Amino acid sequence: MHLPITVLMPVYNGAKYIREAIDSVLAQSFGDFELLIVNDGSTDTTVEVISSYTDKRIRLISQANGGVSAALNAGLKEAKGKYIARFDADDVCYTYRLERQYAFMEADPEYIVIGSDADYMSEEGDFLFKYVNIGHTNEEINERINTYCPFVHSSVFYLKDPVVNIGGYEINAHSFEDYFLWMRLIKKGKMCNFKEPLIQVRFNSSSVTVDEKDREPVFVELKKKALRTGRITDEEGEILLKSIKRLSKDKKEKSTYGIITSRLKPVSI
Repeated sequence: MHLPITVLMPVYNGAKYIREAIDSVLAQSFGDFELLIVNDGSTDTTVEVISSYTDKRIRLISQANGGVSAALNAGLKEAKGKYIARFDADDVCYTYRLERQYAFMEADPEYIVIGSDADYMSEEGDFLFKYVNIGHTNEEINERINTYCPFVHSSVFYLKDPVVNIGGYEINAHSFEDYFLWMRLIKKGKMCNFKEPLIQVRFNSSSVTVDEKDREPVFVELKKKALRTGRITDEEGEILLKSIKRLSKDKKEKSTYGIITSRLKPVSI
């Protein structure tokens, strides 16, 4: 059975926010989709929350904890949709998200990846700022992709086959698996971002959002090399992962707070 859309949601210990995320997907104005949730070895009550739903559009698969790339790749193998709508278990979709993205992609088959700007909120759900991507048109993204990741991953909607054909997400690209993927896809088709926010992104102190200036130099250099060459070895992946683990909880929270406060300013709409 083929579907227009698979909403692909990896989750690890997301019980606190996942109900709000699921509800926002089920409330979409476009209803012909499956919500494929990949439980990446959660040890909290995540599975119990998901299992409380009776909507047949929800599918749950579980695996031992292997990280977000492994979870996403497992989801890609199981996905029945022509398109993948990426979504995170602590974010919120606006009701028109899938309708707008699906209509755009169906109208112009030259596009393989689209995303949107996003409204960022606190852990409690209070509005913080509108995040504006570095580029919106295909031309802007091509010009600027070497400078910064062009998409908010949780807002992205892409054609499944091109992603599967290049092997999916790179498991060694720890914390930049999405950026690495866009760099590999950039010549495969057109990309763009809606200026209209289609999602709310939650700034979660337990997430991996860290300001680049707070990363270790070895992490920054290996990331640059991987993005430049399109290759990353298992050994380099281990170095990246160890660097991430060395970042203390306090420093991580301060870094995330720094990103928040740097964005608290007016944005042209």
